[in-house]
Amino acid sequence: MKFVAFERAKQGTGASRRLRITGRTPGIVYGGTGEPILIELDHNALWHAIKKEAFHASVLEMELGGKEQKVLLRDLQMHPFKQQILHIDFQRVEARTRLTMKVPLHYSGEEESPAVKAENCLVNHVMTELTVSCFPADVPEFINIDLSGLKKGSPLHLKDIKLPKGVKFVAKGQDNPVLVSVSAIVEEVEAAPAEGAAAPDAKDAKAGAKGGKPAAKTAAAPAAKTPAKPAAKK
Repeated sequence: MKFVAFERAKQGTGASRRLRITGRTPGIVYGGTGEPILIELDHNALWHAIKKEAFHASVLEMELGGKEQKVLLRDLQMHPFKQQILHIDFQRVEARTRLTMKVPLHYSGEEESPAVKAENCLVNHVMTELTVSCFPADVPEFINIDLSGLKKGSPLHLKDIKLPKGVKFVAKGQDNPVLVSVSAIVEEVEAAPAEGAAAPDAKDAKAGAKGGKPAAKTAAAPAAKTPAKPAAKK
């Protein structure tokens, strides 16, 4: 990827603020055999560039003062809530100097793998990028990983893949990390009542809801007394 930068003379918080008001982004380029140089870039062009993966994970060609030099993006400072780039840092790249950088991983083919297609498994991408070391000419934009051979209970480790020519993995505590895990999907089956078992009636269900005690019987009302007939007069 190519982009254009311009050298700036003024520095400091006030100068950077005024620069942003005019639609420019302050930055710096350093490293290699040259001295650090303060630069500025068009914010709109830079905003569209940072949305591309290659801008973050490949060697860039920067035009500065009519000359081209190869650089890597090293730092990007964003505004906490505005869509604005506050500052950007680039590092010069020399042909015979090894670089250490992060490269994204692109996975493909998992839908066609036995783990997903036949064994009802869930595939989890544990790592989405790798830290690698290589010369500038060997920097890959991304590393493609084919998952069509995944099987149940067989996670994919770093040593299961082949890195591009000239690219070495930079271990940070793990020499053979898990890149992709495979786990079976557990289905919950609701228990059905046994065949022939009588379903509880409404009264029993109501009693069970109140603690399992049967409802108290209601005493029958006493029968009304019939008044005695008066004795016949003789």
